[in-house]
Amino acid sequence: MKTTGNTILITGATSGIGRALAERWHAAGNRVVVVGRRQALIDELLAAHPGMAGYVVDVEDASAIAAFAATVTAEHPGLNVVVNNAGIMFAEDLSGDDWLATAERTVTTNLLAPMRLTAALLPHLRRAADAAVVTVSSGLAFVPMVKTPSYCATKAAVHSWSQTLRAQLKKDGIEVIELAPPAVQTDLMPGHATDPNSMELQAFIDEVIGLFAQQPTPEEITVKRVMFLRAAEREGRYDAVFEALNPMR
Repeated sequence: MKTTGNTILITGATSGIGRALAERWHAAGNRVVVVGRRQALIDELLAAHPGMAGYVVDVEDASAIAAFAATVTAEHPGLNVVVNNAGIMFAEDLSGDDWLATAERTVTTNLLAPMRLTAALLPHLRRAADAAVVTVSSGLAFVPMVKTPSYCATKAAVHSWSQTLRAQLKKDGIEVIELAPPAVQTDLMPGHATDPNSMELQAFIDEVIGLFAQQPTPEEITVKRVMFLRAAEREGRYDAVFEALNPMR
């Protein structure tokens, strides 16, 4: 993936990892198109970074995604990179009777939305130079955290889907790059932003930007801190890591 001169679309871009990536890629000389749920946050981001463009899109709505894809490719014909970053994470008690709606919403946002947006943009990306699809999974795709089952399941699915998407789009010259973060200090869940056991956001972004700059760009963007989870199974540490991640479950 080129580091500059792209037109990059980022979902979930008004906070956390999405916003940090948007700011860094904008500063590097890319045209950045941000997508979020709230107009006020998009307005604030655009005011702080003249030259960005922004759209409010409900990524849980399939028809909204299709309409947005038509609009954004018409208004930004140079679009060549899509970053499927929007995601949600909730604690769920599967032993109870009141978790299915949360699970379905998590699947829609974390898995179906990236699939829908990618499908809607692929005809355009096939014609674009230096095209890339970036997916965002998680270290929890490789070793799940028991209290967030649907989040972990969707991120495992994103990892698997990224691998097959990469293989199938190779003939079209479209890169597929998977970003798998560790726990990062963001507002993904209550308490994450101040959790001393989570990676500081700017340190994470610094390492991520360095990995994206490698040529060729790695198929998986995995900072050193996430390898405790990413490599657990292949290194024969899976059971021990699962126990460490889920004490007193």
